[in-house]
Amino acid sequence: MDTASVPCDVITIADLCADLILSGEDVVPEFSQVEKIVPRYALRMGGSCSIFACQCAKLGARTSVVGALGLDGFGDLIMATLERAGVLTDQVRRDEAISTGLTVILAAPDDRAMLTCLGGIDVVDGSYLSEGTLRGARHLHIGSYFLLQRLQPHLPQIARTARSLGLSISLDTNWDPANTWQSGLPQLLPLVDVLLPNEAEAMAIAGTSSVESAAEALAQIVDTVVIKRGRHGALIRQGDTAIAVDSPAVDVVDTVGAGDSFDAGFIASHLRGESLEQSARCACICGALSTRAAGGEEGQATREEVMRELERLGG
Repeated sequence: MDTASVPCDVITIADLCADLILSGEDVVPEFSQVEKIVPRYALRMGGSCSIFACQCAKLGARTSVVGALGLDGFGDLIMATLERAGVLTDQVRRDEAISTGLTVILAAPDDRAMLTCLGGIDVVDGSYLSEGTLRGARHLHIGSYFLLQRLQPHLPQIARTARSLGLSISLDTNWDPANTWQSGLPQLLPLVDVLLPNEAEAMAIAGTSSVESAAEALAQIVDTVVIKRGRHGALIRQGDTAIAVDSPAVDVVDTVGAGDSFDAGFIASHLRGESLEQSARCACICGALSTRAAGGEEGQATREEVMRELERLGG
C-alpha cells in the first residue's frame, strides 16, 4: 500500500528535535568555566510541529508528520513519543549521516532561553512534500518557518499545490532568529488560511506596536488570525470580526510547547466545523493544560479532558 496516499486529517512538516530542559530559579550560564547547579532537567521530544502533531492526534485527528531524524538515541526517543501519541510516522526519514536536532532550554519560572542545533531540521527540503504526500489530507500545518531554511523557497509552491488538492493551510512562524521577518514570508502569507502567532510575533510580522493593530493588519492578508496571549487567552480576528477568549487558570510546571498545543486545539476544533469562538476556547484549554508537565507532549490534553473543561467553564 502507498502510505503517502493514506487519508489523514492533518499533515505537518515536523521540525523534529529533542528538548533538553534545564529548570530552576537561576539558569543563566556564566562563562570563564563557572559551574552552576540547576535543580531539575528533563529530556523530551521537542519541535513545534512534533508537539502540534501529538496534540492533534490526542484530540482524535488522524495526523501525519514529515521530517528527518538521525539513527541515534534522540531520534529513537522522538519516534517512540510520536507513535505513542498515535501520530503517523511513515513519512519520517531516518539517516545515519545526520544528527537529530537538539534544543537546550534554560527554563526560568517566568521566561526561557533556547539554544538549538538544527541537525535533521535543516535537511528537510521541497522533496519531502510531493503532491502524492499531500494527497488525501484535509489540512497542512506549517510551523518553525524560520528554522526550515531549505524548505522556505519551496513553501509557496507547496501551499499552492495543497490548495489545489483542497487542503486548508495554517502557519505558526515561531520566532525569527535573524529578526528580519522576511525570508519569503510575504509570498507565503496570502496562501495561508489560519495564522497562529503569539503577541510578539504578530507585531513583528505586521510591523505594528500593538496586538490589536497587528491583528487588524494581518487580517487583511490572512482569512483568520489567531493571536496567542499566554495566560491572557487569545485574540481572534476574521475580517471585521474580533473575538477575545480567556485561558483557564492552571498550576504551571513549564510552558514549553504550550503554543503548539494551542495551535493543535484550534485546528482540530476548526476541522470539526466548530465556531471560531469554540475553536479558540479549545485552543486555550489545550495550551493551558499542556503546562502541567515538563516538556511539550507529556501534559497534553485528551479530547475527553477538553470536553470536560469546556463543560466546567460553561462552553
